[in-house]
Amino acid sequence: MALEETIHTASVQGYVRTLIQQEELPLLRDHLLRLDPESRHDRFNGFLDDSFIERYAARCADDGTVIVAYIVDGVVRGAAELHPPEGDSLPEVAFSVEASARRQGVGTVLFRRLIAEARWKGFGRLRITTGAENHAMRALAKKFGAHLAFRHGESTGTIDLTKTPEAELADLAAAPFKAGRALLSFNSTWWKLFSSMYGNRAA
Repeated sequence: MALEETIHTASVQGYVRTLIQQEELPLLRDHLLRLDPESRHDRFNGFLDDSFIERYAARCADDGTVIVAYIVDGVVRGAAELHPPEGDSLPEVAFSVEASARRQGVGTVLFRRLIAEARWKGFGRLRITTGAENHAMRALAKKFGAHLAFRHGESTGTIDLTKTPEAELADLAAAPFKAGRALLSFNSTWWKLFSSMYGNRAA
C-alpha cells in the first residue's frame, strides 16, 4: 500500500505512509534512538541501550517487517511495526511515538493504517504486547478491539481482524444519526419555504 494520510494539528503538520525497505533502517533506527527513557521503556518493556536499538532496527529492515511512519519534515516521529509471523505464531504489532507528537491523534492514525496493511496481507489476527504501565497504548489497543491480559509484567492480547473494530463501529453508529439530523434539517427548511410561498394564499 502506498497511500499517504496527512495529519493537521494546531502545532504540527505531518503525514503517514509506509516506508519502503531501503528507508526502514536509518529512519526507524533514528526514531527509536530519539525516544526518551520513559518512552523507550514503554516501547521495549525495559530500558535498552543504543546498541540493542541499532541491532533491532537492522533486523526489522531485513525480516520483512512493515513500518508505517508518521513523518514531519522528513523525520520519523512515530512508527507502527507489523512483524511477520514466525512459525505458528501470530504477526505482532508494536508502536512508538515521540513526545513531541503525542496527544495529536497520531497513534490512532498509525493503528488504523497498520490494520489496513495487515488486512491487505491477508492476516486474520494480530498479537500485541505492551508494558503494564503503558496506559496510552493499552487504551489505544482496546479502542481497536484488542483483548489484553496482564501477566509477567506486561499486557498481551490479540486483535481479530475479521471483526469490525470499535472505532469503526462508532463511525457506523454515528452515520445514521448524522443522516437523520440532516434529513430533519432539510424537512424543516422545506416546510418554511412551503409556508412562505403558500401560507398567505391560504389565508
